[in-house]
Amino acid sequence: MSKMQAMLASRQGPMIGHLAAYAYANTLTGLIPDIYAALDVVSRELVGFIPSVSRSATAERAAVGQQTRYHIAPPASNGDVTPAMQVPNPADKTIGYDYLTISKSRFTDFGIVGEEARGLNFGPGVLSVQADLIAQGFRSLTNEMEADLAGAAMLGASRAYGTAGTTPFASGVGDSAQLRKILDDNGAPGVGRSCIISTSTGANLRTNTQLTKANEAGQVMTLRQGELVELHGISYKESGQAGYHIAGTAASATTNSAGYAVGATTITLASAGTGTFLPGDVIQFAGDPNKYVVVTGDSDTSNGGTITISAPGLLVAIPASATAITRLGSYTANVGFSSNAMVLASRLPALPNEGDLALDRQIVVDPRSGMMYELGVYPGYRKIRYEIACAWGWKVTKREHMALLLG
Repeated sequence: MSKMQAMLASRQGPMIGHLAAYAYANTLTGLIPDIYAALDVVSRELVGFIPSVSRSATAERAAVGQQTRYHIAPPASNGDVTPAMQVPNPADKTIGYDYLTISKSRFTDFGIVGEEARGLNFGPGVLSVQADLIAQGFRSLTNEMEADLAGAAMLGASRAYGTAGTTPFASGVGDSAQLRKILDDNGAPGVGRSCIISTSTGANLRTNTQLTKANEAGQVMTLRQGELVELHGISYKESGQAGYHIAGTAASATTNSAGYAVGATTITLASAGTGTFLPGDVIQFAGDPNKYVVVTGDSDTSNGGTITISAPGLLVAIPASATAITRLGSYTANVGFSSNAMVLASRLPALPNEGDLALDRQIVVDPRSGMMYELGVYPGYRKIRYEIACAWGWKVTKREHMALLLG
């Protein structure tokens, strides 16, 4: 090997590395402005849950399917003050716990071949088409994440207010005060409260003159911008993914004759009635005006069994006699909660230490939801693949701090 050949060979590695770094740094950078422009144009559904729930920094370090434990403080108990010459022993406390898991690692993608790119440049331009396709990817992943949170919230609420099948706020804003009462009675924090509502509920809310007359509302947000406002310390936001619960078929069901104290959550049924209780059903017990949310149902009430209602359980004791249970109908779930009632953990999908075949990667923040997504580009043979990806998990962590406003 000549000296010239040796010199070229010694420089070949660094030169290739330099070119790879140059391509890596510039492949997607020029596309970012077009992506954000497309995000403003592509149709987007409303997002309410994602920006309203708590975020977990601990779970974000976990692998997909790996559980992260979080603690649950037990309730306190009171005692009489008794003077003594010795300090009494403190009561033992058992700290409870539950788990949060990043359960999804999802992507959406598209590909463009060289001939397609060449043809597009004689029309709208390949960058504009790519940006719109990427924006549709953000839309799809965001909607799936929002739907996951909406479904969990619908099944995780403590109690409910309103009439199943009737959209609230038809006249006045009193429904908001009743929703607040449930959160207050359950001891939910007074700050960081949100209520995520359907667009039908939002339409009713906007038609209230208290919100559209600036002299009565004290602001012009709803009148001029069509945005929702804060009512009774609750921030109202719309979601395009508001859940709809199809109720079970239980009819003429009763409790057994054991009797149940205030705070009870597991109720045994008598062998009576027909049909099913499903998780998410809203029920009432005779003599009790409160509406409870079923956590665990019963597939056949005629042969007895048990149902479980959400914490904090019964607010009115059930007497030691068969007590009728009324199942409410199907409903749209408008959900009010404090931010600590539900947790969302999200991160970018993990890579091996050695990396993968991606030519470039960028982190792009979706302005509608505030979520971070990874945009990757993978080269192929006269073709290129774009991927938008995110990993996430969710958990209702405090049922007492969440309530339904039925619609």
